[in-house]
Amino acid sequence: MIRVSQPVTGAEELDALKRGLEMAYFGHSANVVELEKALADFLGTGERPVVCVNSGTAALQLALACLDLQPGDEVLVPSLTFVASFQAITAVGAKPVPCEVRENDLLLDLDDADRRITPRTKAVMVVHYAGNPGDLAGLYAWAKERGLRVVEDAAHAFGSSYGGKKVGSQGDMVCFSFDSLKNITCGEGGALVCPDAESARRAGLMRGLGMQRPQATQGGPPSRSAYDVVCQGWRYHMSNLNALVGLEQIKKAPGFFARRQAIAKRYDQALAGVPGLALLPMDYDQAVPFLYTLRVLEGRRAGLIEHLRGQDIETAVNYPPNHMHSLYQGLTNAPLPVTEKLCEQILSLPMHGALSDEQVGFIIEQVKNFLT
Repeated sequence: MIRVSQPVTGAEELDALKRGLEMAYFGHSANVVELEKALADFLGTGERPVVCVNSGTAALQLALACLDLQPGDEVLVPSLTFVASFQAITAVGAKPVPCEVRENDLLLDLDDADRRITPRTKAVMVVHYAGNPGDLAGLYAWAKERGLRVVEDAAHAFGSSYGGKKVGSQGDMVCFSFDSLKNITCGEGGALVCPDAESARRAGLMRGLGMQRPQATQGGPPSRSAYDVVCQGWRYHMSNLNALVGLEQIKKAPGFFARRQAIAKRYDQALAGVPGLALLPMDYDQAVPFLYTLRVLEGRRAGLIEHLRGQDIETAVNYPPNHMHSLYQGLTNAPLPVTEKLCEQILSLPMHGALSDEQVGFIIEQVKNFLT
């Protein structure tokens, strides 16, 4: 089976895990601090601190918690996203407001979001679907005019750029995921890039159960037994084992990104103009694709999925719209017809660095065989 997504790891990550296991301590350690610095250097965040956590979902929740949202405050968010975006909002007591995406690129439709703003709207969570950050300057201008904070769900977009700068190097609260399938992996993990030191301080406290430890004398490490609890927190710290894997992955990141971009460009070139397909526009010289998603028209998606499965090619539908899940069906009375139409069309083809040229060619051939 040609997997739709999978990590690319090797001897370096295994050696790193061995070193971590030999430390006999697997919690938050100096390796996590080292990864935070490496991420800041890689992204070019400058004075914007990086806080590593145990998942991208945790990063989203801590970003929202730093906004001091009150119960019932509303956060605009595209319905067409992984459920983690919605769960992070409800976890801090806020209300997700499902919004439409644009049909051509699956990014947040600001005109639709405008119509859903109420006096309780405090923030907008944008999703960089498949690695595409879209028009960030336009988004931030729109949010500033309406007095809204911005949380960037950049789980798909590690390595992508906007205006010649890496996603995360500018903006408000920017969240990444490093789970086993993302552009780089820590095994499990995530990171929050904060706009200022105070937000980073608060996020750092909250990821560790709100515990504040006094420094030991003579500049030693913080005491393990003496601490004060100063705020609500969660057990969201990153393990040093995950950090060690991430440090090795960052070294390989440029090669990972180039391979993903090359595969996406080949898909685009081969599938453009195929009857029954609509491709998503993305500048692969700037964006690093996490997914390669296209739209299968004329009701032929189910047949294509079955055909590809018969050729041992795995596909995925990313994602079921959140307003259609049982938990979230009561969130809006306003229809989302574009999202509901798209959820019957979108299909993700295999996209990861372990794909060979021969496999990519075979996938293209099978898609064409079925549709033409």
